[in-house]
Amino acid sequence: MAITYTWTIPTVENTIATGGIDIIHWRCSAVDGDYEHITSGAVGCTPDPSASDFIAYDNVTEANCIAWVQAVEGKDDTEAGLAEHIELLKAPTQATGTPW
Repeated sequence: MAITYTWTIPTVENTIATGGIDIIHWRCSAVDGDYEHITSGAVGCTPDPSASDFIAYDNVTEANCIAWVQAVEGKDDTEAGLAEHIELLKAPTQATGTPW
């Protein structure tokens, strides 16, 4: 079965006066059958309201934020790390416990 990745943005922090997003909190989950692993983080932004490509807070979409996060965090690297963890869940190489 192929791994399904889902990127979401639970919240952002913004400066009201400029309409710029300062921090994007993100989450990415990977699901492969009964196995799931999630990673999350936050990305700092330096919005420039005078830039031609500036998008004000009221007009930003989740897709915009996901693209910005993936550009910083590395979409492929993040998803590869999740895939590695899923594989370890499927075939563990270490265990804890006691032998008795």
